Amino acid sequence: MTERRVLVLNGPNLGRLGKRQPETYGSTTHAELVAHLISYGQGLGLSVEVRQTDAEAEMIGWLHEAADESIPVVLNPAAWTHSSVAIADAVAQRTADLIEVHISNVHAREEFRRHSYVTPYATGVIAGLGIAGYEAALTAVARR
Repeated sequence: MTERRVLVLNGPNLGRLGKRQPETYGSTTHAELVAHLISYGQGLGLSVEVRQTDAEAEMIGWLHEAADESIPVVLNPAAWTHSSVAIADAVAQRTADLIEVHISNVHAREEFRRHSYVTPYATGVIAGLGIAGYEAALTAVARR
C-alpha cells in the first residue's frame, strides 16, 4: 500500500523551536519535531514531509505545489497567520485538506494574534496543544 503524502509546513521563527520562548513553544527543537512527525505519520500510513521557512515567497510556492498536486497540508503559518493576505490567498487555492496548527493558544495571547487570515480557508484549526496539535492534525488527515 502506498503511503499518502502530507506536507507539514512551518512558517517564520519555527526553525528556532527549543530556543525561542520555551515557556510558550516548549523545549522540542524543530529537528526533533521533524523526526517525530515523520515517525508518527508512518504509524498512520502517511508519508510526512516537514518544511520550515522564514521566506514568505517560499511558503507560497509550497502551498501552490500542494494545491497543484492535491497534497494535504498541516500548516503552522506562525506570524503570517495574522499578517499575510498573500498566504491566505495561497491557502484559498487548496485542493485537499489543510489543517491550521498553532503550538500556543493564540486566543489566550495578545489581541493581534486572535485574528487569522488563514482560518476561513482551512479545513480545521488546532491551537494550544503544543506539539500534540501536529499529531491531532495528522490523525485528522489520515482519517479523511
